[in-house]
Amino acid sequence: MSVLMEIAMFPTDVGESKSKYVAEVLKVIEESGLPYQLTPMATIVEGKSVEEVINLIPQMYAALEKMGVGRVYSVVKFDIRPDKENRLQQKIESVQKHLSQG
Repeated sequence: MSVLMEIAMFPTDVGESKSKYVAEVLKVIEESGLPYQLTPMATIVEGKSVEEVINLIPQMYAALEKMGVGRVYSVVKFDIRPDKENRLQQKIESVQKHLSQG
């Protein structure tokens, strides 16, 4: 099974720049050992179950809470496929293949 979770999580009460807060959230993902891809608007994490990726969310929030933030905004999306694995790479390679045929 492959579960892709796209998540954006950041504080809203700390000024304009959010990068140091996003970095703390990414540390939680890195410590999990799950593969991920940072994008300009969100981060995509791949796990083998819904529970595996969902369990990261309270840990991510706790990392921000430790930094003293008072308000956090988050958006989460899922793409779940029981018959696939390694989709962080496969999805991109599939699109690139079609581009090169083009």
